[in-house]
Amino acid sequence: MNTTTENRIVEIDAAGRRLGKVATEVAVILMGKDQPDFAKNTIAPVTVKVANLAKMDIPEKKKGEIYQSYSGYPGGRNEETLEHLGERLGYTEVFRRTVKGMLPKNKLQAELMKHLELSE
Repeated sequence: MNTTTENRIVEIDAAGRRLGKVATEVAVILMGKDQPDFAKNTIAPVTVKVANLAKMDIPEKKKGEIYQSYSGYPGGRNEETLEHLGERLGYTEVFRRTVKGMLPKNKLQAELMKHLELSE
């Protein structure tokens, strides 16, 4: 008996949709929670392609949201707003960080992020 799983491709258009709604949908698909054979300890055979990230609907209140990073050294905490991060690195990086925050914090997180393809 030979069982093979095909890598399915899911394409999502983010134009005119809210950042959190699209990110939640992508995180659920990446984890495989939309499939009947879901298991926490496996990586779902899926690739998610998200297009038109620059045309997402981000409300003014959320543009002031603070993204933090910490280098581990004293005084090494950096803060910037969502709007500034979007201008500096593009809204693909904002979306990538949002989805990564919604995935489980374990060894599979980096592998799940490899199955995410983004385009402005």
